[in-house]
Amino acid sequence: MANETLARRYATAVFSLAQEANAAERVGNDLSEIARTIASDRTIAEFFVAPTISRYDKERALTEAFRGRFDEIALHTLLLLVRKRREAILSELIVEYRKLELQARGAEALVLTTARELSESEVRDLVARLERLYSKKFEVSVQRDPSLIGGVRVRVGDRRLDASIAGRLEELSRSLFAQN
Repeated sequence: MANETLARRYATAVFSLAQEANAAERVGNDLSEIARTIASDRTIAEFFVAPTISRYDKERALTEAFRGRFDEIALHTLLLLVRKRREAILSELIVEYRKLELQARGAEALVLTTARELSESEVRDLVARLERLYSKKFEVSVQRDPSLIGGVRVRVGDRRLDASIAGRLEELSRSLFAQN
């Protein structure tokens, strides 16, 4: 929770700078690509978070590797995390940054988890109903989880709606055992 709060503070500052530079989307994409690049190799990932490696050495290596490939705001964000010994919050910072991007577009993330593959029209109809219900626009991602048996789980931000058969069976089981 503390890392999430800290990451949100950094993300807010970075997003504000990126918006001023009219580069919010590019900076978000570059931060994500930097994180993927670091995570793609175990040695690089260990180097990035190692507390025994000097900040200067990390800054120099990262600058050499990424200068010119990514937006300056993204690169300086990375270097700031190194200077402040906050390397471990990079992925959380990106999550919070993406939330700010969605919010700026007037949208919110919506995750639909279903037991079976939904058709485009089924997704569109469900999302339209949810947009009317919540009075919001959503950026949708659909996941498949056969363990749900049937139905759907909906996650909007930190809210969850479980309309799956598995969820209802679990609820029934809890209520039966609570009565004993």
